[in-house]
Amino acid sequence: MGRPASCNAGSDSFSKKYCLSAIAATVAETVTFPLDITKTRLQIQGEHASKNHGRQIHQYRGMVKTAAGIVTEEGLSKLWQGLPPAVLRHFVYSGCRMGFYEYLRDYVMKKDTDGYFPLWKSIVAGMSAGAAAQFLASPTDLVKVQMQMEGKRLLEGRTKRYRGTMHAFQIIVKENGIRGLWRGWLPNVQRAALVNLGDLTTYDTAKHTILRKTGLQDNYVTHTLSSICSGLVAATLGTPADVIKTRIMNNPDQYKGSLDCFVKAVKYEGFFSLYKGFLPTWARMAPWSLTFWLTFEQIRRFAGSSSF
Repeated sequence: MGRPASCNAGSDSFSKKYCLSAIAATVAETVTFPLDITKTRLQIQGEHASKNHGRQIHQYRGMVKTAAGIVTEEGLSKLWQGLPPAVLRHFVYSGCRMGFYEYLRDYVMKKDTDGYFPLWKSIVAGMSAGAAAQFLASPTDLVKVQMQMEGKRLLEGRTKRYRGTMHAFQIIVKENGIRGLWRGWLPNVQRAALVNLGDLTTYDTAKHTILRKTGLQDNYVTHTLSSICSGLVAATLGTPADVIKTRIMNNPDQYKGSLDCFVKAVKYEGFFSLYKGFLPTWARMAPWSLTFWLTFEQIRRFAGSSSF
């Protein structure tokens, strides 16, 4: 099998790193997407409590029952509803975040020759790269979230909003203008900064710490251990912002902003409502990180690039 034509330009070029990370992210997203839609449905449950003086409308079913309910009530294929905009998102988001991070690490903040990159620099680079990439990808995330809720809308007796990904973009722009594509961008960017603090920073730091402090080599064992650490930290830091982001994107007219959504969630549902969907988030983040980093590292070797 030959190398992708778009990945041949320069072993360390930004475009090549962008391409390789986008391919790895597409594989990881497709494999773990059912957990993402399960997480989204869990995060939406209970959000209307603020309109009903704290009385819960939706029954909480948990991760397994929510996933099973989607299959039973809507069909197995609905576990992948919203996948096209999710893949499109990662072609923008993952490509940019990895490219930005490596540029900051290698050329702006300049890692040591032995691969060591101080933790504080990694934190700054990871959060900056994640925030910038997510801002660019926010419209695709908005479409993904709204399409993931289409099956539930039909079950509630409401009309279907979108025929597909491009139709969703067209309707949103028609109703709200170009700026409408960036509804919910602030919590989205905040979440991405925290997730990449957990994912990029943790993976990079864990990997090079393992290589320096142990006898392990730069291979799949080290990559696996590093990805396990990054998945757990990313899920823990990113879930509250993810809940707020999902709710604003699903019902933008219900909230005045991130703070208003945060206050209503805590007031009517309690603090731990911010961790709704944590289990599927972590259950997805762990295999997503594992799939992404193992695929990414192997694709880099295949394409003639240095290890991350």
